[in-house]
Amino acid sequence: MKSLLIAPCGMNCGICLGFLREKNKCPGCRSGGRGKPTYCNKCIIANCPELKKSKEKYCSSKCDKFPCRRLKQLDKRYKTNYGMSMIENLEYIQDKGITKFVASEKTRWTCKKCNGTICVHRSFCLNCGNKITKNIYN
Repeated sequence: MKSLLIAPCGMNCGICLGFLREKNKCPGCRSGGRGKPTYCNKCIIANCPELKKSKEKYCSSKCDKFPCRRLKQLDKRYKTNYGMSMIENLEYIQDKGITKFVASEKTRWTCKKCNGTICVHRSFCLNCGNKITKNIYN
């Protein structure tokens, strides 16, 4: 996993089904416009004027609007459906840095059976089919 795969919203694109699938792979949020789904190019968070103005790479408490309404909605959906919090990811990045966050994510989202990458959007390893629990926080 690489820091370039961490989106401004705190999503680890390296564990997204769009990035992991075989066909029509998404290159990740930070890849520029090429190959990304239209909805990603139009993302309110990635195109946030406050984020661009601040020159920060990730949403953080340095922004007066953090967490904004859109980030709260995204966070709620991911916590409910996938056991992952974008806001907690962003707080971890702000507190401990991107290098430690990426290392933590690698441990958290690596299948214990085959060392493949676990997809956040599925309840099993896409490589070996090993079933995992919904919330796999360490």
